[in-house]
Amino acid sequence: MGTIRILIADDHAIVRKGLRTLITSEPGMEVVGEAADGIEAVQKARSLQPDVVLMDISMPGCGGIEATRRLKESRPDI
Repeated sequence: MGTIRILIADDHAIVRKGLRTLITSEPGMEVVGEAADGIEAVQKARSLQPDVVLMDISMPGCGGIEATRRLKESRPDI
């Protein structure tokens, strides 16, 4: 199996940094991008093609639940 490509979506930079540190310390996992809100997460997921999106539920603007719904419409494989 290849490397698992992960997109982190959270409105708190310190949380994103911590998750990036944990994920990159694991073999076989790669953080391909970060997003600060749901709209950015959807846009980046479409362009970066991650295998997994680690999504915060509560973010300003478009939250994680709505962003996940939008992602599932265009990228049901994530």
